[in-house]
Amino acid sequence: MDEDGNLQISNSNYNGEEEGEDPENNTLNQPLLKRHRTLSSTPLALVGAKVSHIESLDYEINENDLFKHDWRSRSKAQVFQYIFLKWTLACLVGLFTGLIATLINLAVENIAGYKLLAVGYYIAQDRFWTGLMVFTGANLGLTLVATVLVVYFAPTAAGPGIPEIKAYLNGIDTPNMFGFTTMMVKIVGSIGAVAAGLDLGKEGPLVHIGSCIASLLGQGGPDNHRIKWRWLRYFNNDRDRRDLITCGSASGVCAAFRSPVGGVLFALEEVATWWRSALLWRTFFSTAVVVVVLRAFIEICNSGKCGLFGSGGLIMFDVSHVEVRYHAADIIPVTLIGVFGGILGSLYNHLLHKVLRLYNLINQKGKIHKVLLSLGVSLFTSVCLFGLPFLAECKPCDPSIDEICPTNGRSGNFKQFNCPNGYYNDLSTLLLTTNDDAVRNIFSSNTPNEFGMVSLWIFFGLYCILGLITFGIATPSGLFLPIILMGSAYGRMLGTAMGSYTNIDQGLYAVLGAASLMAGSMRMTVSLCVIFLELTNNLLLLPITMFVLLIAKTVGDSFNLSIYEIILHLKGLPFLEANPEPWMRNLTVGELNDAKPPVVTLNGVEKVANIVDVLRNTTHNAFPVLDGADQNTGTELHGLILRAHLVKVLKKRWFLNEKRRTEEWEVREKFTPVELAEREDNFDDVAITSSEMQLYVDLHPLTNTTPYTVVQSMSVAKALVLFRSVGLRHLLVVPKIQASGMSPVIGILTRQDLRAYNILQAFPHLDKHKSGKAR
Repeated sequence: MDEDGNLQISNSNYNGEEEGEDPENNTLNQPLLKRHRTLSSTPLALVGAKVSHIESLDYEINENDLFKHDWRSRSKAQVFQYIFLKWTLACLVGLFTGLIATLINLAVENIAGYKLLAVGYYIAQDRFWTGLMVFTGANLGLTLVATVLVVYFAPTAAGPGIPEIKAYLNGIDTPNMFGFTTMMVKIVGSIGAVAAGLDLGKEGPLVHIGSCIASLLGQGGPDNHRIKWRWLRYFNNDRDRRDLITCGSASGVCAAFRSPVGGVLFALEEVATWWRSALLWRTFFSTAVVVVVLRAFIEICNSGKCGLFGSGGLIMFDVSHVEVRYHAADIIPVTLIGVFGGILGSLYNHLLHKVLRLYNLINQKGKIHKVLLSLGVSLFTSVCLFGLPFLAECKPCDPSIDEICPTNGRSGNFKQFNCPNGYYNDLSTLLLTTNDDAVRNIFSSNTPNEFGMVSLWIFFGLYCILGLITFGIATPSGLFLPIILMGSAYGRMLGTAMGSYTNIDQGLYAVLGAASLMAGSMRMTVSLCVIFLELTNNLLLLPITMFVLLIAKTVGDSFNLSIYEIILHLKGLPFLEANPEPWMRNLTVGELNDAKPPVVTLNGVEKVANIVDVLRNTTHNAFPVLDGADQNTGTELHGLILRAHLVKVLKKRWFLNEKRRTEEWEVREKFTPVELAEREDNFDDVAITSSEMQLYVDLHPLTNTTPYTVVQSMSVAKALVLFRSVGLRHLLVVPKIQASGMSPVIGILTRQDLRAYNILQAFPHLDKHKSGKAR
C-alpha cells in the first residue's frame, strides 16, 4: 500500500464562511469549511487482471551520509565509467528494440502473408466457403495463442502499455509492468494478434517492449536471475531507471514508424513528466541506433531473404515524388478535416470509455470469459473482412497503369476476389490484406478513381466498429493503427467528394485525415507532426499538417480528455496532472494537512521497539527524524528516513547497546550505497527478540538530510507544481512560525494527498466548482 493509507479528517473547528459565498474568491488566510468526515485515498489500481496496491517511486536523490561519502570518494575513472555506461545502455536499448521490432515485423508479414496466399488460392478456384473457413480458423488460432498467453501468464501485457509507462514516468510504480515474462508475452502476443487481422497495431506494444528492455538492462536482467555486476550498481535506483525507460519508450515509437525525431518528441510530449537536455541526447542516440538496425534489415529483406516480408511490415508511405500543391481555396477542406478529426476523435474516446467499462464487467467473471471475448471479436472481424467485399461492385482495370491488375496475391492495390478477369474488387484491396498494407493502399497517391465512395464508407464504418470492440480484449494492442485506418478513410472520402475543386491529392487527404483523428483522440501535436513528416518524406506537407493538428486538438480538448488519460483514470492510476485546479490556489497545504492524522516521527537515536511498532502499525513510506529538544536550540529536523532503510537496519541487526551517535566508519562497515538503493520493505520477514527490542538504532547516517519542505501557508496549487516538477514522493510541511517546544514538522504530503479528487472528498463544498477533469 502507498505511503498515505486512508486519511482521517481532524475534528478541528473553523469559523465559517457565509452561506452562498464563492469559495474560490476567499483569501488564503480564511480557512475553508464544510469538511467531510473521511478522506478516501486508497491507492489501489486495476493493473492487468486484478486490483493491485500502488507504490510511488523514489526519484529524489537520498542524500544521506553514505551517499555523500560514496559521491566524494568516486574517482575520475568511476565518473567516466558511469557516463560511458549510460550511453552504452542507451545504445543497447536501441539495438535490442530494433532487433525485436524486426523480428515482429518479419513474423507478422510471413504468417499473415501465407495465410492470405492460402485464402487467395481458394478464392481463385471460387471455393469461397473453404476460403472463409481457412481464413477464420487461422485467425481464431492466432488470437487464441495471444489471448491465452496474456490471460494465464502475463495479464499486464494486455493493451498498449503506454498509459502505464506514462504513470511510471510520473512517479507511479505499476506492478509487474516491465518484467521479462511481460516482455516475452508482449512480443509473441503482438505477433499473434496482428497476424490474426484484428484491428490493432504493434506500435503501442513496441513502446512497451522498448521500455521493458530498458528496465531489464538497467537492473541487470529478470528479478530471479539478476546479474550482480559491480558496474550495474550505478543504475540500481529509480532515477536512472526512469531515464532508461524514457529512452526505451522513444525507441519503441521509432521502431514502429522509423521516425527517430518523432520518437524523441513522443517521449517528451506524451509519456515523460520530467525532462532535461542530457536525456534528450541519450534518447536521440537510442532512436538513431533503432533506425540503423531497421535500415540494415530492410536492405537485407529487399534482396528477397525474408520470405514474404519484402518492403512491407512498417507503416511507410513515401510521397516525396508527389507534387504537393494547395491554394487559398484549399483552406476550407483542410479546416473541415481538422474539425471532423477533433469531433470524431473525442466521440471515439467517449464510446471507447463505455466499451472498456463493459469489458471490465465481462473480464471480472473469470479467465475463460476473457478468452471467449477475444475469440468472439476475432470471429466477427474475420467474417466481416471476408464477407463485406461481396457488397462492392467490380471495377474495370485501368490499362494505363503499370501494376498488375487484377491479382490475388498478398499485396497490391487490385485484388480480383470474386470479379472476372480484367476487373478488381476495391474493397477487398483494403480488407483482405495486412493492416500495414491496407494503410499503404489507402494512402496511395495519384489514384483518384481507384476506390469507390461506397467502398470507402463501408471501410470507414467497419473500422469504426472494430476500433471500438477490439481495443480492450486480452491481447497486446496498439491504438495508432486503428485510428490511422479510420482517419485515412474519412480523409480520402472528403478528398473524393471535393473532386476537381481541390489541388490536393486524395492520398494526401488520407494522410491528413489520419493525422487529424490521431490528434483528436490522443491530443498530440508536435510529435505527430514530425512522425508524419518523417513518414511522408515531404516537407511541403508541413504547413497544412500543422494546421490540421492544431484544429483537431483544439476541438477535441473542448469535449473530453485524451484517450490515454481516460485509460489512466479507468485503471485508477494516481496520475498527477501538469496544471492544478483553479480552486487549489485558495487552499493552503496547512489546511490540507489538517485533514490528516498527526505525523509519525522518530528520534535520531531511536529504540528498536519504537521502530518495530511504527513499521507494524503504519503503512507510511517515510518518517521525519527529529533530534531532541533543549531550551536553547529547540527541536531539530534532521531529515527523512525511508521505510525500506528501517527494514534494512532491522534485518542486519545494526543495534547499539547504548543511546549514542555512531561513527562514519561503523556505518560503512555495515552498509553500502548499493544496498540502500534496493527496494526492501518486507517487514514480515523480520524477527526481533524481546531483548533486542530494548536496544537502540542510530538513524542519522541513513537519513536524507535534504528533504524538500514547504511552509504551511503555501497554496496547494504551488505545492502540486513543485511536487510534480521535481518528481517527489514526500513533501514535508513545516510551520510558518517556529516556537519553543513546537515540532519543526507538522505533516507530510504525498501523491494521494495532492490529487484533486481526494482533496474534494475532504472539502465537499468545492464539488460544485470542480472541473470535469477532477470528476
